Amino acid sequence: MNDVTDSAGVIAPPPLIALAAVLVGFVLNWLLPLYVLATLMGFWTRVVIGIVLFAGGISLPVLARRQFVQAGTYVNPYKPVSQVVCSGVYRYVRNPMYVGLMLITGGLGIAFTSDWTLLMIIPLAFILRNGVVLREERYLERKFGDTYLRYKASVPRWGIW
Repeated sequence: MNDVTDSAGVIAPPPLIALAAVLVGFVLNWLLPLYVLATLMGFWTRVVIGIVLFAGGISLPVLARRQFVQAGTYVNPYKPVSQVVCSGVYRYVRNPMYVGLMLITGGLGIAFTSDWTLLMIIPLAFILRNGVVLREERYLERKFGDTYLRYKASVPRWGIW
């Protein structure tokens, strides 16, 4: 069953979008360093904050993937979803994998004193929202109707709003 209409039709794999944001941030930092993070925080403060954000960013997708596997549905956004997952970390945030990618990006930016990488969270969030999340939401609304709409109304997209 390879029905191409039974997928969200996201613009690109979300991890590749995040990787592009990190790479663009590091290149911009190399070409035009801003030195804001270096001025505001000491080395060990940056390293600790960066590691904490990075670890949190890794743990969210791992926990989210576990919930998808337990539910017997695909993690890959190009594959059909068999059910709405609303347990585990999905009780608190509708998009923990994407929040995790943003935390990873921020953690790398802070740990490596790359102001531009930290700033790349803004376009990363915009691209994830418009090119991935909104497409997934429309797909899930079509496929699961009221079940997804109730879930969507009760759990914030990013976990904080």
